[in-house]
Amino acid sequence: MVNNVEKKKLDMGLIDKMINMPGGLVIIPLLIAVAINTFFSAFFDIGGYVTGLFRNGQPAMMGLFLILCGSSINIKQVGLPLYKGVTLTAMKFAFGVIIGLIIGALFGNTGVLGITPMVAIAALTNSNSSLYISLSAQFGDETDTGAISILSLNDGPFFTLVALGATGLASIPFMSLVATVIPLLIGMIWGNLDSKFRELCKSAQPLVTFFMTIAIGSGTDVKTILLAGASGIILGIVSTLSGAIFFFLFNILLKPKYRNAMGAAIGTTALNSAMTPAAVAEADPTKAPFVEKATAQCATASIITLFLCPFVVAFFDKYMRKNKKGKYDYINAEVHEQEAA
Repeated sequence: MVNNVEKKKLDMGLIDKMINMPGGLVIIPLLIAVAINTFFSAFFDIGGYVTGLFRNGQPAMMGLFLILCGSSINIKQVGLPLYKGVTLTAMKFAFGVIIGLIIGALFGNTGVLGITPMVAIAALTNSNSSLYISLSAQFGDETDTGAISILSLNDGPFFTLVALGATGLASIPFMSLVATVIPLLIGMIWGNLDSKFRELCKSAQPLVTFFMTIAIGSGTDVKTILLAGASGIILGIVSTLSGAIFFFLFNILLKPKYRNAMGAAIGTTALNSAMTPAAVAEADPTKAPFVEKATAQCATASIITLFLCPFVVAFFDKYMRKNKKGKYDYINAEVHEQEAA
C-alpha cells in the first residue's frame, strides 16, 4: 500500500501550479501544442482519438466551454450588481467594436502593426473575469463582485461573433450565433437550477480550458508565435490603457457613494480570448488564415494585461483616496459644493 506521505510525494499538483501561474492554463498548453506541431507534427495526425481530440476537437470543446461559462451566470442577481454588470459589459463591447471598426476603415482586413480588425475585437471586447473578481475583493464591494454574473458573458466568443457580423468585418451566419447561445443557455439554466452542477462546471473549467487550448494550438508553430510577439504586446498595452477610459466613464454613470476604482478592472484581455479566433473561423472560413497569429496575439495580450491591470486599478484607487473631498466625490463638482455649504 502507498501511505499518505508517498501519495503526497506522487502528487505533483500540475493543475494548481498552472492556475497559480499568470495565464498558465492558456500559455502552457499553447506552448506544448506549438512545440509538438513544430517538431513532431505527425503526432496530431495519428488518427482516431488523438486526431479527433487534439487536431479536430476544438468545436466540441468550445461548446463544452460555453456550457461551463453559462453555468456561472446567476440570474438571481438584481439591482446594483445587475446595473454594474450590464454597464461594464456594454462599455467593454463598445470599445472593442469601435477600435476594430477604426482599424478596418483605415487599414482594411490586413490591419496595422500586425493587428487585424478581427483580433482587435476578439481581444478588446472581453475581460479577465478571474482577475476582476480578485480585484473586487480588494478595491470593490459585494455589488462589484456580483456584477461578474453579467460580465462573465464576454468570456466566450459570442460578443466577438456579434460584433464582427454586425460591423460587416466578417460573414457570420445567424445560425452560428444561435449555435453559440444554445450552450450558454444550457449552462445558465442548469446552473441556476442545480448548484451542484454549477460547482462541477467550476471545477471542470481548468481541465477543459487546458485541452481546448491544445486543440487550438495544434495548428500553430514557433514561427507564428515569434511573429505575434510584438503586436500581441501592443494589443495588451492598448487593452490595459483602456482601463483609464472605463474608470472615468463607469464612475460618471454611478452615484457618488458607489464610485470606486473597479471600472479600470476591465482593462484586460481574457485568457480565454486565445480561443476566440478559432471560433470566428468556424463561423466564417475566410478568417482561417488569420487564426494562428491571432491566437498567439490574444494569448500575449492576456498576459500583458494580467500583469499591468492590477497596478492601474491600484493607482486609481490611491488617486481617489487622496482626494481631499472624499473617496467618491472627485468627479461631481456639485457634490463638493453641497458639502461645503
